[in-house]
Amino acid sequence: MLKIAMIGAGSVGFTRRLMMDILAVPEFQDTEFRLMDINEENLTMISNLCGHMIQTNGLPATVVPTTNQREAVKGADYVFCMARVGGLEAFRHDVEIPLKYGVDQCVGDTLGPGGVFFALRTIPVLLDLAEDMRELAPGALLLNYSNPMAMNTWALRRAGGIKVVGLCHGVQGGHKQIATALGLPQHEVDFVCAGINHQTWYIQVTHKGQDMLPYLLDAFENHPQLSRSEPCRIDVLRRFGYYSTESNGHLSEYLPWYRKRKEEIDQWIYPDVWIGGRTAGYLNHCLTKTEEYKEMYPKWLKGEAEYIKLGERSNEHGSYIIEALETGRSYRGHFNIENRGLITNLPDKCTIEIPCYVDGNGIHPTFVGDLPLQCAATCRTSISVQEMAVQAALTGDRELVKLAVLHDPLTAAVCSTKEVWAMCEEMLEALAPWMPQFNGDGRRWADRPQPDMGVYRFPKKSANRPPFSSANRESAAAGNERLIVGHSDN
Repeated sequence: MLKIAMIGAGSVGFTRRLMMDILAVPEFQDTEFRLMDINEENLTMISNLCGHMIQTNGLPATVVPTTNQREAVKGADYVFCMARVGGLEAFRHDVEIPLKYGVDQCVGDTLGPGGVFFALRTIPVLLDLAEDMRELAPGALLLNYSNPMAMNTWALRRAGGIKVVGLCHGVQGGHKQIATALGLPQHEVDFVCAGINHQTWYIQVTHKGQDMLPYLLDAFENHPQLSRSEPCRIDVLRRFGYYSTESNGHLSEYLPWYRKRKEEIDQWIYPDVWIGGRTAGYLNHCLTKTEEYKEMYPKWLKGEAEYIKLGERSNEHGSYIIEALETGRSYRGHFNIENRGLITNLPDKCTIEIPCYVDGNGIHPTFVGDLPLQCAATCRTSISVQEMAVQAALTGDRELVKLAVLHDPLTAAVCSTKEVWAMCEEMLEALAPWMPQFNGDGRRWADRPQPDMGVYRFPKKSANRPPFSSANRESAAAGNERLIVGHSDN
């Protein structure tokens, strides 16, 4: 029986989705899910819903709710983290304070002032989790879904002392868009994506061996829906020659060109959906969804409404990684890991998102080489912000916080140095309750070596899990990214 801890499990939609993905694997249908959240109302809702779904499907899996992180982690085989530290109260400050200074964010959870301050309050929580894992589950793998992905996993690798991989679904979403634009079946479109989280680039796109990169711009510009919904991404494709993984709204806030003048923003956003780039789009979406979940909760619990069925597995990487590690059935996905010479024109030690293979021996990253210069230049600008923010989070250096925000591309396009300092001071004060390292309590985190990510050895294998073999090496999990990395030297 696998024991899986889910930290920040009060995410009513995402937690159920991940649980049902795991339960779609026959060998894992007796899993024990430890659901942990500090919000008791949300924890009760999600525990009841998960228990109802397990019971309805007649599965032997169990749900153990707790508000105690140590109880959830003790003896766990895997730990998922999807916590949003500070909840929507803190998220409001991430978005609304910068907006007063002209920094217009659609999401604000990855870069920009919002992303930096999100990291500053999330990293201490993740390092506390890592401390519990070192003591209570030393062999466990942390699968992190909490943003800002690049900064969070960078800090964990430096000071966490645990095995961690960062997971996102942007690559899968962009793959689907590219296939749609080209008018081809998705499973026939091969690709390689590389860069940093939310700025990952489709540097290779092929169909039955034919290079499709020269056809992408025309395909997107002439598609009746995508030509309307992705104006920023298409403009970047037009200038750079490569398509980016991230949504139109997300991408627009990582760059200095699209949101700096109020009179020009409308031409770069798609107003019909929040992810198209509306100001404070994700914050407003979350506020609306919170109320919707409360309204739907009794209907889900009574079985009057449901949208997640057993066996209908999503393309989230988490369950496939666990399946590959536990059964040996190989899987290919794009994960967030440390750069160790894998992308040669991005700094070592930063967090990169590249193709990786998983099997019974571990997670194996591939070699990419150089990114196209224009893609690397954009990534390096963001990496500089990330590096300063991580260092500030680990040391409590207030001035380094301001320098990190000062170098953010969108902030630099609209704010003076004086405005950046004033904005950061206001955010430091408003968000102080969630950032102990800046409150004079002396918290500092020393660098701690990360265990080898290349090989995992799990001493226990239950009898109902098949051993690794050449047969199931060739059998990819359903929903697998099936593509071969043509220019890998691994």
